[in-house]
Amino acid sequence: MGVVTKRSSMTFFSDPASHYSHRVRIVLAEKGVTVDIVDVDPDNPPGELADLNPYNALPTLVDRDLVLYEPNIMMEYLDERFPHPPLLPVYPVARANSRLMIHRIQKDWCGLVDQVLAQPTGKAADAARKELKESLLATAPLFAEMPFFLSEEFTIVDCCIAPILWRLPALGIDLSDKQAKPIQKYMDSIFAREGFKASLSDLEEDIRS
Repeated sequence: MGVVTKRSSMTFFSDPASHYSHRVRIVLAEKGVTVDIVDVDPDNPPGELADLNPYNALPTLVDRDLVLYEPNIMMEYLDERFPHPPLLPVYPVARANSRLMIHRIQKDWCGLVDQVLAQPTGKAADAARKELKESLLATAPLFAEMPFFLSEEFTIVDCCIAPILWRLPALGIDLSDKQAKPIQKYMDSIFAREGFKASLSDLEEDIRS
């Protein structure tokens, strides 16, 4: 997966359809980490997953004796374990802002994404779809400010946003509006990255094939 630059004894139990697993796969690919990615059907997880993770949940990252089962903690761990390229800012204020932005993505967007994907039809899905589109369009000017999301460099925040934007066709959200131009430009740039392309599961590739 990607260019192998660093030896690792890692296993990543991944849901090939989940944007939470995808964000960690982007970090792994951007860092060029050698990792054994195990695609898992969340409805039929292997027995060893329950032995490793008390919640029997995905994603789960195993690095020798360490087992992590919260995607954002995995991302920060990987950034510290493999410092180059850095995906979190060096300075405390910028670092805190990145973490706050991830929290906002979680609160404002992830729940709506999960709602639509879990139950794609019906009034609740339509309402969630509309709210997500309006929220994305409201933030469109922010995408125009810097090459990456509020940053000169590719960061962990981009790793959280990109999987959601990649899934827009699956969510039934069309961002061809004129005011979405900055988001479209951002998507073109992020989706062209070697790390992003290497992060995609077969299921994810099919979303935009």
